[in-house]
Amino acid sequence: MTDEVRSANDDWNAASGRTPPIRKVVGLGRAHRQVRPYRRTSIRWLLRTVLLALLDMTAFIVSLLAVGMMVPLSGYGLDVTFPPALLGFAATATATLLVFRMYRQSWRFFGFAHAAGVVGLGLLGSALGWTLLILGQEATLGLGLVAAALTQWMLATGLLMALRSLRRIARENMAGTKIRLGAAVRADLPQALLIGPAQWAMSVIELMRAEDDPQFAIAGILLPSEADVIDRIGGVRVLGSHDKLVEIAKAAEAQGRPFSLAITLDDGMYLGNREMTRLTHRARELGLELSRIKNHWSQILQRPGAEDPKNLSVPDLLGRNEFEMEGDVITRQIEGQSVLVTGAGGTIGGELARQLASFRPSRLILLELCEFNLYSIEMTLREKYPDLEIHPELCDIRSRDEVNRVFEKHRPSVVYHAAALKHVPIVELNPCAGVHTNIIGTKHIADAVTEFGARAMVQVSTDKAVNPVGMMGATKRIGELYSQALDMCGVDDPDAPRFMTVRFGNVLGSSGSILPLFRRQLEEGKPLTVTHPDIERFFMTVREAVQLILQSSASALAEDLERGSIYVLDMGKPVRIVDLAYRLIAQYGLEPEVDVEIQYVGLRPGEKLYEELFDDCEEEVPSKIGGIFEARSHPIPLPFINKSIDRLFEAVRRNDAAEAERIAHHLVKIPSSGARFDLITPKKKPSLVDTAATP
Repeated sequence: MTDEVRSANDDWNAASGRTPPIRKVVGLGRAHRQVRPYRRTSIRWLLRTVLLALLDMTAFIVSLLAVGMMVPLSGYGLDVTFPPALLGFAATATATLLVFRMYRQSWRFFGFAHAAGVVGLGLLGSALGWTLLILGQEATLGLGLVAAALTQWMLATGLLMALRSLRRIARENMAGTKIRLGAAVRADLPQALLIGPAQWAMSVIELMRAEDDPQFAIAGILLPSEADVIDRIGGVRVLGSHDKLVEIAKAAEAQGRPFSLAITLDDGMYLGNREMTRLTHRARELGLELSRIKNHWSQILQRPGAEDPKNLSVPDLLGRNEFEMEGDVITRQIEGQSVLVTGAGGTIGGELARQLASFRPSRLILLELCEFNLYSIEMTLREKYPDLEIHPELCDIRSRDEVNRVFEKHRPSVVYHAAALKHVPIVELNPCAGVHTNIIGTKHIADAVTEFGARAMVQVSTDKAVNPVGMMGATKRIGELYSQALDMCGVDDPDAPRFMTVRFGNVLGSSGSILPLFRRQLEEGKPLTVTHPDIERFFMTVREAVQLILQSSASALAEDLERGSIYVLDMGKPVRIVDLAYRLIAQYGLEPEVDVEIQYVGLRPGEKLYEELFDDCEEEVPSKIGGIFEARSHPIPLPFINKSIDRLFEAVRRNDAAEAERIAHHLVKIPSSGARFDLITPKKKPSLVDTAATP
């Protein structure tokens, strides 16, 4: 790092004279251009070195006189009280320390390495001093003289260490009485505060010194505890422990040099989850940008936010490798096409939009109900793909008129339908809302695909639609059945649009999924909550889920695969939730049931203990697409399912949750019941649904 970037916390001098200490440490009252680096030949350095050398000489003199009083050295021809001999001995021993640069080490930073140097060089210096005495006075050698020399060396070593220890003790006692803030000479750079152990802080400082164009200047350090506080590390002022963050930040702001960036070590070992969460909250309240450093030093220079505390390892978490797609077949189906994505602001819809944009469609229509989510995904895509024609559309899929307006305006060729209500307990408590979005909304999108001549629609589904017990799974299953019925209508018409359903398990990292919950609980120092010790789920990453959607739909279009099939990712074996919790805890460097407790809270409404990928009525067949299976089942005739959905819509309009649940759960059981497809009548009529089995 250049001279102008070096911290003012080094022992530098200003040409304008000395400034008051509290103003000096924050860089006030000085002209930056007049600051020059400290010279080792300066008067201050000479005075400091002379003072320390005199103290060490005193220690050697006292140790030699003490030995002279304890051992009769006159019998060997030595007089250690003779002033020239006494001073010569002390000067020789002290000169040894000076030659080997022991005075370049701060006594305030006295530690093991410094102590080892004192022991070794003290022995060498004392040996040289005794040699000078013996030769100068022509003394006689003997065992008593050797014992006296060893005794003197031990006494001198003890005194040398005592002097240095007293200086460190004095500094530690004084450190807590006054906050002395540091400041970088470069006022145009953001002022950074390092929060971490001393060795890590020193590594960061050394790394920054190698930068020709730094992005920030390190102006202070906070160490793990008050007991560890030292005065400087690598020339940067140590301001206290991490518990003093608020006090120090406010003091710096009051003195005109506020911190704008805090960099902390977040390896799961230095600070516990509870302490890290508190630190995060304090930084947010103070308006500090907090960068949590893991393993890669590039994070320091790129200054990432604190959004992603851990890079997920799919093999470690799920016990299998990630699914990889083939891009060529997708490019052939998407390039130059007008593509629409519903729910484009959600986790799956957003990733769909990002990956679709890379395959060069002629235009990309983003359909979303939440304005902020729509704005976010639009800005992301416009920045990354400035040449792509993007059309954001605020639209509620529950409104047929709004959906038709968007389709009439843009005439999409391929539609990816990811909009849905997906949280099991919420849909269970709000069944009419689940029916309205997941069934009626899906029907509106599918009908618009048919009416406005789109080439294909891809329905995003879930394993919760298999043999569902809750309303969320039931509504998604009816969406599957409706798409399947429309797809089967085109068996004899090669130009009819394709309606494909893609089914997969839980998505790691999606909003409302288990992984963000576990992460938040870990960072807040809370126990991890699991519904049941035996509950298990199929898991995949967001990237895998989207690749499955794109790969299966593009392959089905390219090879004109059999209609009515549901595509299912081969996700390997299901993973127990408690095992996922254990693996995540281990990735944070903690020990399950020791550092982090697991609490079992019971199954939620509408939740199953085990999920399945294939319904009872479905036949599992290998697919021509690698890593993907096909599920083939008995479809429901379109007229029957249309009339049943009309009944569901009437129940929603009346807010009749019981009727909506009755119709939905009955409808999902029909493919495997062998029932006659009669209309589901209103509950108030005496004759309900005739489900008599037919051969």
